[in-house]
Amino acid sequence: MKPLCTDDSRRLFYKRVFTDESGRPNEFEQVSKDILKKCGGVPLAIITIASALACGQEVKPKSEWDILLQSLGCGLTEDNSLVEMRRILSFSYYNLPSHLKTCLLYLCIYPEDSKIYRNGLIWKWVAEGFVHHGDQGTSLFLVGLNYFNQLINRSMIQPIYDDLGQVHACRVHDMVLDLICNLSHEAKFAKLLGGTGDSMSLHGNVRRLSLQDRNKDDQGTPLRNFTGISQVRSITVFTSAINIMPALSRFEVLRVLDLSGYLGKSSSLQLNLKGVGHLIHLRYLGLGGTGIRELLAEIGNLLFLEVLDLGRNYQLDELPPAVFKLRRLIYLNVCLNKVVPTPGVLQNLTSIEVLRGILVSLNIIAQELGNLTRLRELVICFKDGSLDLYEGFVKSLCNLHDIESLFIDRNAGETSLDLMDLLGEQWVPPVHLQKFVSCMPSQLSALQGWIKRDPSHLSNLSELIVSSVKEVQQEDVEIIGGLLSLRHLWIKSTHQTQRLLVIRADGFRCMVDFELNCGSAAQIMFEPGALPRAEAVEFSLGVRVATEDGNCGFDLGLQGNLLSLRRRVRVLIYCGGARVGEAKEAEAAVRRALKAHPAIEIYMLPHIAEGTDATRN
Repeated sequence: MKPLCTDDSRRLFYKRVFTDESGRPNEFEQVSKDILKKCGGVPLAIITIASALACGQEVKPKSEWDILLQSLGCGLTEDNSLVEMRRILSFSYYNLPSHLKTCLLYLCIYPEDSKIYRNGLIWKWVAEGFVHHGDQGTSLFLVGLNYFNQLINRSMIQPIYDDLGQVHACRVHDMVLDLICNLSHEAKFAKLLGGTGDSMSLHGNVRRLSLQDRNKDDQGTPLRNFTGISQVRSITVFTSAINIMPALSRFEVLRVLDLSGYLGKSSSLQLNLKGVGHLIHLRYLGLGGTGIRELLAEIGNLLFLEVLDLGRNYQLDELPPAVFKLRRLIYLNVCLNKVVPTPGVLQNLTSIEVLRGILVSLNIIAQELGNLTRLRELVICFKDGSLDLYEGFVKSLCNLHDIESLFIDRNAGETSLDLMDLLGEQWVPPVHLQKFVSCMPSQLSALQGWIKRDPSHLSNLSELIVSSVKEVQQEDVEIIGGLLSLRHLWIKSTHQTQRLLVIRADGFRCMVDFELNCGSAAQIMFEPGALPRAEAVEFSLGVRVATEDGNCGFDLGLQGNLLSLRRRVRVLIYCGGARVGEAKEAEAAVRRALKAHPAIEIYMLPHIAEGTDATRN
């Protein structure tokens, strides 16, 4: 990347340091120019220095600016650019509080250019003891989330955004990674073993091991003569490097064991899991996506275990009962529809904050969920639901005041509307709720009840997915459109009666991903200016309904609309009961209206053959 010009450098610098550039005190004018000259137009240097000078919402005093300027040396020139860049990054590192220094150093265990998922990283920080209690009773994860955000704000890590524009991962710039790897080596913080010809023999105290890809000609020779193995606190394994890992029984103080970077056959992995019961100090066990079929019963010996990640192991059908005796568990993730707890065990998990994948078939289990008062995320599936079961669950849910994410699934064939009706009548969503997903057959009256009762209870709701509703009325669209934080909406109706739904310009102002499918029984139209921030849109068009209601030109308000679309627009054209010509004209009209958007996907449902009527609904 070419260096920025003087004006662009100044704008970038001032935008990061001062919330309002016009309010910048004159005393900073000259020192700002001198600092920018040292940065040499390099964006990373400018952002890093600016982040160090912008301490939260306050700007550091000029005396600290002068000290920083004196420490930067002669500036970034062709001869010493790497040296001075390292000096700038070092200044920012040493300017961090001690707890953030440790959390940043930990990122050296990840290979170059890794996409580091935020939540997994924070849970590792917690297990390592890097995260310290804030206010009494505050979740350590939420404290760690604050650490993560501070590192982003100081430009020490680069945020990675999901499709909704929310940070879900990070990446470390090559220069920053080089710095922290060197600092880690000096402090003996972590040892990286990769395919670069490094020695297989380790000496001295090694606290953390990162086993990365081996050379293709490496046959996986295990680590030998590892004199400091008893002091290792953390092991993170990436891909085939698992072949060189010593037997687990040799580790005496291990706190973190993360094998989720290894995607291989369960047979080789199972061999390495032998002895896991000896790791009595273990806090974090990451086995996500490793293909294991069985979890050893000796896991019940891990009385200090806080995080157990078993996600994406689709052949793991049950857990040892001892798992539910681990009272320190904060995070438990298993495959949905797989694990059926026995009565009386869930109430042992009094520290649990994240519980994913539990299958509930008994009322007593639904009631036990009410004892897990620290839950922030719950993913649950119902089997053979009854009114009593649903009532027990809703009663428990009313006791979970910290819920931020709720995912409710059901077994195929269950058609009761009782649960959503009960939720609408009896449950007041907590103000923390950010994500609500229901795969239960439902009516939108439940959502209307929540919003009408007190809209502030859904002021933080950013994702709303209701995959099977009876019908969608215009009033539903307008009420949901008033949720100010909503970024993702997915609703599919099954028995639609209202034939026209209008997406108005004054609703869904923050919507990024909009999906509304009303099948063949309705047409959806957009007012000018509707969905101003939407990057992905999916909607349905009933051809027969549109023609019967006089919209033979299939004008859906798309022309010159939806100007923020960047990812896709998907239109489901339901042709049932329409003539072939009408279906083809509907497709052509949609394509003309959306010709400015390259990522158009149009599906004709059902597919129709030339010369025949499409009579299927």
